[in-house]
Amino acid sequence: DSFLGNVIYEQEMGNVSRVIDGDTIELETKEDVRLLGINTPERGEEYYSEAKEYLTNRVEGKQVSLKKESQDKDIYGRKLRFVFLDNKNINIELIENGFANPYFPDESKLHIKEFRSAWKDCVSKSINLCEKSKDVCSECIKLDYLDPYKEEAVFINQCNQECSLDQWTIKDEGRKKLILKNISINFFSTLTVKVAEGKNSHSVIYWPRKDYVWTATGDALYLRDSKNKLVLYYEY
Repeated sequence: DSFLGNVIYEQEMGNVSRVIDGDTIELETKEDVRLLGINTPERGEEYYSEAKEYLTNRVEGKQVSLKKESQDKDIYGRKLRFVFLDNKNINIELIENGFANPYFPDESKLHIKEFRSAWKDCVSKSINLCEKSKDVCSECIKLDYLDPYKEEAVFINQCNQECSLDQWTIKDEGRKKLILKNISINFFSTLTVKVAEGKNSHSVIYWPRKDYVWTATGDALYLRDSKNKLVLYYEY
């Protein structure tokens, strides 16, 4: 076992037989491992192939160190691990290179500061998933506030021009994504997004879901333009 601060976590070695996608590997033992603390694009999404290729080049056919946190496996039976190669955290590398965003769905937050710091570094480099939007309205639209308890977010247009948000997307840390359609924000006006059933208006739109979007224990909001470039992000 190893120590990190006051946290004790288990460590094991494994040989990587193949990479399934950007955040999942298979060991020679035929066990699947889901990389902890990150979320990479799904098949069909931009940078899916690049994330998978990066991970393949780094770990396929190599022996890695697998470090477990509190939960051993997910609901799919995959091991949940931080993956290290030559003492380098591969999970964090994927974020630094713009192939993943931090993803901590549970209350356990081991490594979260490192992962979020890696994301900020990636944003400063403006590469891949962190590439800054060049949309004319990207500097106009700001997040006024996000309330995870009320499940609502309020955006404000700080410019003196109307901004179209058609085909822009709002996403959490995980897989939950809302595609905005025929939505615009008038100059110096706000747009409220509510996770609930309801009828859209010019200033309020509804994101109908049977479950939650933002967790009270910590999450993030990513706003992207119609070209999937990053307009803003907020984490808590």
